[in-house]
Amino acid sequence: MVEAIRRGMSLRQVARRFGVALRTVQRWVARAADQRLDRVDWSDRPCGLPTPVNRTERALEDLVLTIRQQLRDTSDLGEFGAAAIHQELLAQGVADPPSIRTIGAILQRRGALDYHRRVRRPPPRPGWYVPAVADARSELDSFDSVEGLVIQGGSSVEVLNGISLHGGLVVSWPQTTITANFVVKAVVEHWRAVGLPGYVQFDNDPIFEGAQVHPDTLGRVTRTCLSLGVIPVFVPPREMGFQAAIEGFNGLWQAKVWARFHYESLVGVQAQSARYVAAHRQRAAARIEAAPARRPFPGCWQLDLQAHLHGRLIFVRRSNAQGEVQLLGRTFAVDPLWPHRLVRAEVDLKRQRIGFYTLRRRAPDQQPLVKETKYVLPRRKFTE
Repeated sequence: MVEAIRRGMSLRQVARRFGVALRTVQRWVARAADQRLDRVDWSDRPCGLPTPVNRTERALEDLVLTIRQQLRDTSDLGEFGAAAIHQELLAQGVADPPSIRTIGAILQRRGALDYHRRVRRPPPRPGWYVPAVADARSELDSFDSVEGLVIQGGSSVEVLNGISLHGGLVVSWPQTTITANFVVKAVVEHWRAVGLPGYVQFDNDPIFEGAQVHPDTLGRVTRTCLSLGVIPVFVPPREMGFQAAIEGFNGLWQAKVWARFHYESLVGVQAQSARYVAAHRQRAAARIEAAPARRPFPGCWQLDLQAHLHGRLIFVRRSNAQGEVQLLGRTFAVDPLWPHRLVRAEVDLKRQRIGFYTLRRRAPDQQPLVKETKYVLPRRKFTE
């Protein structure tokens, strides 16, 4: 615009050509003055004065901070807040002292307040409590059940839902009753179709973990996972975040499948659920494709519940006041200096060891091994 003006165009012609107000052309011409165009500072400048007219002088701000420190060190009342500082300024005969509210603003601006705002830290990565899952080197499937659904004038409905952490691969089985035997059949069928993940996650429902009537008990579902080389991960159900993926899908399934339609029988629920799962997978196809690779399902595999168990199990627990955690029907001392904190217990059945790792959401990459103890799973016949 300035260059056009200097070539002889009028201010109004330039304003019409560039589609701006006349005042805008006048402002940039005044900014350029008689300088060469390559030497003009074209950067935007904030409107108003460089320093607000009502800004407290620097010397008075320094005096406020000095008085605060003096009151903090010598005041008989031990008060050194904005009101006390204002009272001291009046006592010292300072002309036109700042108001109490202004003094508070000065203290906040100069960083002299004792309180600190809560730091909003970013959440840890999904699956942060299992390093291989957090680093996206291995996939984790989560399974959970939904109970308490009733078809009007008919029978009750329970749903077994599943979702993979990285790929978002969902699956759902509405049934009349969810048992451990059904979970095994459903999960095996699912893994035959899509492949084996590195880890599978459950809460501590006896259907998944096994009835803890006696210590050192592992149920049908756990034994199936171990025989396939999939590491079971058991997380506490009332802890925030661990079950976020599957709980979120549970809520979606109830909102998009169960609550939207009126069903006359279980067959209708199963049909609508199958359509929803297919549509969900189609929408998440790119995410599923980008997820960590799965292992092929072994072709000659047969479930033997009496076979000797091998592999690893993971339990995420919160310690008690004495720094102890409970798993497999037993209590293990971890660290008395780690009370009411998260612990990951890795049970290595081959090495006959349990390693205890401390967990902190604030530092999810720091999971030191604090204790290792010997553990031998008794060899006994499996019974339901």
